[in-house]
Amino acid sequence: MFKKVIVGIDGEDGGRDAIALAQTLRAADSELILAHVYVGEPLAWRGSSSAYEEVLREDAAKLLKSAREDAGIEATLRWHASPSPGRGLHELAEDVGADLMVVGSSRRGHIGRVRSTDDTRHSLNGAPCPVAVAPAGYAQASDGLHKIGVAYDESPESKQALAFAQQLATERSTSLAACEVMYFPARYYVGPAFPDRSSVEQTLKQIRERIGQLDGVEPHAVYGDPAEELSAFSGTVDLLVVGSRGYGPFGRLLYGSTAQRLAHSARCPLLVLTRTASGQQTAAEAAGSEVAHTT
Repeated sequence: MFKKVIVGIDGEDGGRDAIALAQTLRAADSELILAHVYVGEPLAWRGSSSAYEEVLREDAAKLLKSAREDAGIEATLRWHASPSPGRGLHELAEDVGADLMVVGSSRRGHIGRVRSTDDTRHSLNGAPCPVAVAPAGYAQASDGLHKIGVAYDESPESKQALAFAQQLATERSTSLAACEVMYFPARYYVGPAFPDRSSVEQTLKQIRERIGQLDGVEPHAVYGDPAEELSAFSGTVDLLVVGSRGYGPFGRLLYGSTAQRLAHSARCPLLVLTRTASGQQTAAEAAGSEVAHTT
């Protein structure tokens, strides 16, 4: 499925985790690209120091070469100047035509939980291809890909996420589970309109039966806060796939802020499909993109 995978390298543990996840997700014949974004302008401005820019490029090249050697892998190296790491990775992904971008999470996290930094969140927002986030400690704790989970609610976006997960599960010969979270807005928590336990249980049963009719999909249905329940569900799978909503120039993540919260709390790698990945919209052309070097 993934033929060209770009991996964000920052010199911290998150880069090693990202490489490990990329190795798990990539196809055997895919091209792996290690990328580092250093803060700066892609095009030199009047009065800027070319010597300083050269030092940054040299440091980036050394960092990527070291990461490649430590991982013992074959990979193309790319480095790039950008005002922010997230934007820079988007520009590089578009430039190389990547079909998957993999980033790590904060080294301040603990094994089994994603601790997303601002850079990770920026990588998720507006990405031109699917983005996978590796939990802190994934390089040491990974046990491969055996079961894939998908957030599902019968929306067009979640159906696309399910189709994507089904294809990946078929290619990797893994099992597949779908989880739908039943929840109510705050206004339902008061007054006679709030459903009783019996009606909630009946609805959950109907949801499980509906999901169970999907070919080869293990059904899950729970009642509660979507982010919290999907985070708990992520502890039962090796990869959680979520879709995107059709809002904004690039599209918002499934359930809006829920996926952003999952980037903090998911207990397994999180794979986010953007609108572009779902085939709904072509990514906007990145302004000022210029790759500094390729090795």
